[in-house]
Amino acid sequence: MQQKKRTLYVSDLDGTLLRSNERTSDYTNSVINRLTAQGMLFSYATARSFVTAQKVTAGMTAEIPLIVYNGAFVIDNATGQRMIENYFDVSADALLDDLFAHGVFPIVYAMIDGQEKFSFVPSLCTRGMQCFLDSRKGDIRTNAAENAPALHAGSKFYFTCIDTPEKLRPLYETYRDKYHCVYQRDIYSGEQWLELMPQAASKANAIRQLQNLLQCDRLVVFGDGQNDIDMFQLADEAYAVQNADDALKAYASAVIPSNDSDGVAHWLEQHVL
Repeated sequence: MQQKKRTLYVSDLDGTLLRSNERTSDYTNSVINRLTAQGMLFSYATARSFVTAQKVTAGMTAEIPLIVYNGAFVIDNATGQRMIENYFDVSADALLDDLFAHGVFPIVYAMIDGQEKFSFVPSLCTRGMQCFLDSRKGDIRTNAAENAPALHAGSKFYFTCIDTPEKLRPLYETYRDKYHCVYQRDIYSGEQWLELMPQAASKANAIRQLQNLLQCDRLVVFGDGQNDIDMFQLADEAYAVQNADDALKAYASAVIPSNDSDGVAHWLEQHVL
């Protein structure tokens, strides 16, 4: 008798699992809590940090691994412990200096003295950066740096640049093959973002690492944006929500109802277990 394959289900967060109000619905929370309690292996993958991801999924109490910072870390939802870590190597310092030389001063995520911090120079923030930082007021990870050289501190794992396309597009073209880069407009603010991570830090790679850790040989994923293409290419089945980018839909096994219709939760309830 053939042994049943172990399946890992992974959903993108913003625009997919979250509704347009940047929250998971009570229905989505209840479905995931119930199905994971019954044995479903589930995770979500997001560019958000563990802290902000937990805020927008409040009510999802399932003990599941979370892929955060676009794959830089995989963190246990119950304990907050890092299960998988992907940091920049020493080349990150030269990368930062080149960003400075081009007039781009990113928000730098790093472990500093054993604490997770995001550092920025207040006087060098763009309007888009300031709006982002305003949404994070009160966050214990906040670290206002005195000057650009101070952004080199700690073990770095994620750079967020929010600036004009004229500044960011050439940097994306320069570094897209050396690092994992995400160049896109933020779905909420419309600001142009360039996110730079270690080459090993991608949703697809973190999913691959998590599959090995959980010993899963089958993968089903859900997404909405072009930055989900790599995990769609990795998966055995891939489902785009109705509101997804057309470029992603081209890689999908099928299109399911939108994020505001709880499309992922409905699919899981109908097909899992």
